[in-house]
Amino acid sequence: MTTIQKVADLAGVSTATVSRALAGKKSVSATTKARVEAAAKQLGYVASSAASSLASGRNRNIGVVVPFLDGWFYMRVLKGAHDALSDAGYDLTLYHLDQSATESASRTNPRRERLFDEFLRRQRVDGFIAVSLELTDAELELIRTIGKPAIGIGGPLPGALTLSIDDTAIARLATEHLIALGHREIAHIGGDAVLDLDFHLPANRRVGYEAALAAHGLTANPLLVRFADFTIAGGYRATLQLLGDPRIAPTAVFAASDEMAMGAIMAARDLGKKVPDDLSIIGIDGHELGEFFGLTTISQFPETQGRLAAEAVLRILDGEPVTAQNVPLPFELIVRRSTSAPADR
Repeated sequence: MTTIQKVADLAGVSTATVSRALAGKKSVSATTKARVEAAAKQLGYVASSAASSLASGRNRNIGVVVPFLDGWFYMRVLKGAHDALSDAGYDLTLYHLDQSATESASRTNPRRERLFDEFLRRQRVDGFIAVSLELTDAELELIRTIGKPAIGIGGPLPGALTLSIDDTAIARLATEHLIALGHREIAHIGGDAVLDLDFHLPANRRVGYEAALAAHGLTANPLLVRFADFTIAGGYRATLQLLGDPRIAPTAVFAASDEMAMGAIMAARDLGKKVPDDLSIIGIDGHELGEFFGLTTISQFPETQGRLAAEAVLRILDGEPVTAQNVPLPFELIVRRSTSAPADR
């Protein structure tokens, strides 16, 4: 049976150094860490997770909670977080709230209550990442009481480090791109009321859309606004409604997600419309299929969001002081072939 002493002898270090190296401690140099890992691999040594936890006082496990599991965006955030945690020797425990709009408003979701009243109190995780989840004062206080670092993604959390995306600014940038091309009849496909949870992403993106119109002297027309569920099918149905309404004649569509924008492209083509000659379409996310669809988008780099959040919680666990409470996340306009000047320009 391979022991930690054999690994230490082969690597030429102490057993304490082996323990620190395999635990990913920064006090061990990169050269020494590589030598220890090579020795452990050669001997087939795997550190006991129980012993490691007892020695370090950590579970080497980070909890990540998301409101939905069926959205591309959340899966990419999780991938970014998982990759960063795995590289650091940490596991990821996923908590899924599956909440409705009513539950979000009342905070009576049973899963949510168990998460904060049981799972966190049982010390199963060393830290906590909340994705698009607006924590209550009581929940934040509980996290502080048990001494677990909390990182938020999506909106400001009082007293906790938060990586925030400015949904109003993103939507405004998308709409202003269409206006700069010469479009004046710009439709918007936003998220429906069921999805207007916590940080109110759908509402904020509509605010950005309307603010861009107002800044350029354009009047927001309620008939140009439709709602969907952030899916390709939802965007498809909403676009059929838009283009089938004889009272309006949009030349461009701003969809609040790339998947809805992809659905809009498919609906336009099924109705004999050419994209972008007859209808320009822009989305938000930076979806990996965007290039295939030729979709102009505002990329918000979801994998980067997850990675940054994971790296932040690990830095706090290593004792690094928090120097900022709210860190803005990057976004970028990526222009492809789904947008152009309207035909009459």
